Amino acid sequence: MSKDYDEELNEELTEEFSEETLEEEPKKKGFFRRLREGMAKTRSSIASGLNSIFHGFSKIDEDFYEELEEVLIMADIGVTTTDEILTNLREKVKEQHIKEPEACRELLMESIREQMEVPEDAYDFEKGPSVVLVVGVNGVGKTTTTGKIAWLLKNDGRKVLMAAADTFRAAATEQLVEWSHRAGCDIIAAKEGADPAAVVFDAVSAAKARKTDVLICDTAGRLHNKKNLMDELGKINRVIDREYPGAKRETLVVLDGTTGQNALMQAKQFNEICNITGIVITKLDGTAKGGIAIAIQKELGIPVKYIGVGEGVRDMQKFDPEAFVSALFDVAE
Repeated sequence: MSKDYDEELNEELTEEFSEETLEEEPKKKGFFRRLREGMAKTRSSIASGLNSIFHGFSKIDEDFYEELEEVLIMADIGVTTTDEILTNLREKVKEQHIKEPEACRELLMESIREQMEVPEDAYDFEKGPSVVLVVGVNGVGKTTTTGKIAWLLKNDGRKVLMAAADTFRAAATEQLVEWSHRAGCDIIAAKEGADPAAVVFDAVSAAKARKTDVLICDTAGRLHNKKNLMDELGKINRVIDREYPGAKRETLVVLDGTTGQNALMQAKQFNEICNITGIVITKLDGTAKGGIAIAIQKELGIPVKYIGVGEGVRDMQKFDPEAFVSALFDVAE
């Protein structure tokens, strides 16, 4: 990793942990407001198209549905998921004898929400004892995500231990140590270049001894074509299975929302080599491709559990389908 890249990371980290960002953020600016602001680019890419369709058609016919299909696909919702949304919409229109295109707006929102349901047991791992692995390719924000989820869990009353198992990227451990200070969580770390599986072994031992609710492990960035890194992930999983068989297991893949369909491909590749149980989508505030969140959940059958819409600690929260769709369509809560 280049020196310039590491310096950039440290500058971002310093900014992220500034008093202004973490201590003085106005509480009245709730997550829904930040989500709505963060989804502005995606919303604008969809809104104009939908408005022209809902107001430009005098009847609901095949041309109407074809135009809807194009708008949804352009928002990176994807062909397969768009087909299911429109099939669902057609059924609702027929069942409810809808005649006016404008009346389809709420039905479309309902159809999208139904694609994004989060299972009731999605966050059972929080009750502990559990081990959470955070995986993903380089640059998607795994270390920051690890810290933010630890912060969320700690603020929800959980006893959290963090493990810095990304021993390859310079500054990764320091970055996570800073997050441990912010979250008020203990951390298990080692020197750069140490065996990640050994770090996880030590962390598991500590988690058991300290009766930790959740052990959350940051891992190195892994590319799907790097077999040695995939083998290492398998080694980490074997250590956890052997040393902590009674723990609940959670594996979260972190995806960069700005990469659109490429994020879906990454999720599929990771799901082939490890048991992905949840998805974290970051950087939704910097993209017009926020519809990928819908496509990923539907096509993989794996729930989106957290989303991030900014750099601040409060800019990542548990995924709420109702809030997401409301932000997508700019509906006030």
